[in-house]
Amino acid sequence: MSNEIKLGFCNPPEPVYLYVKNGESNGESYLWYHFIIDQDKTIPVQQRGLIGYLSELRVTAKEFKGKDNIKLEIVVTSDEVYIIRTGIDTNFAKTFLLSASLVQDFSKPLIIAVTAGEENTVFCRLYDATTKVRIRREWNANADWGAIITEIQSRLGTSTSLPLTPEQPPHPQDLRVKQIRTLLNYPLDLVKEYLQFQDVDRPSLLPVSKIDSLVKTMCLAWAADKFENPNDAESSYQKQVIDAIASEVDEVVAIKTWMQQLQGVKAGVA
Repeated sequence: MSNEIKLGFCNPPEPVYLYVKNGESNGESYLWYHFIIDQDKTIPVQQRGLIGYLSELRVTAKEFKGKDNIKLEIVVTSDEVYIIRTGIDTNFAKTFLLSASLVQDFSKPLIIAVTAGEENTVFCRLYDATTKVRIRREWNANADWGAIITEIQSRLGTSTSLPLTPEQPPHPQDLRVKQIRTLLNYPLDLVKEYLQFQDVDRPSLLPVSKIDSLVKTMCLAWAADKFENPNDAESSYQKQVIDAIASEVDEVVAIKTWMQQLQGVKAGVA
């Protein structure tokens, strides 16, 4: 049987993480490498291209020096599963996204290649693996990267959203923040400031934990004048909102109920 599983010792079927870097090792230059975490070991990859099938595109947040950094993860199925992890704002990520946005059929293999730019920059070149023809889109520094990512994800079938159009509803995370901010009358500028601190321009590019933290900040800011002790405000939020959500109460409903209770208590005291 050609597909018979070979028994015995083997390496665990873990994905190989590839990182982009214009570096040098033992006198030879390289543009990407993979990192063995448990050995704290960097292994340069001399080949410039990777042939495989683009299977998933993810935006994740990875902590670095106490701050979340937004990463683009390009998942490629090949002889192994490779995950190319790079900064969302890097030239590599942007040139990959522009080229990948032209691909209509991801059931065909691609060549994802690295090429050096000036100084330490690295760019991506994308090719049709069958024809060896480069897939090239004109550079656009002002492209809507979030929309491009969403569109590629929809073509890959890894997102339930349709290709982005002006009529498409906003991302659930964007809508969540907008609804709660409006309910609490929280300043929009403060939300924008929080997003800028996280190096993103919209809530949908943040992990859920960061959105939870933003929602909590907005709620406690609204309740600040309802309690003499800030700890009491946080305790009230935990019991009346977080615990209610854990009991499957809609978040906006839980926050509205909490606000009404606090306003009633304050009115009674007055």
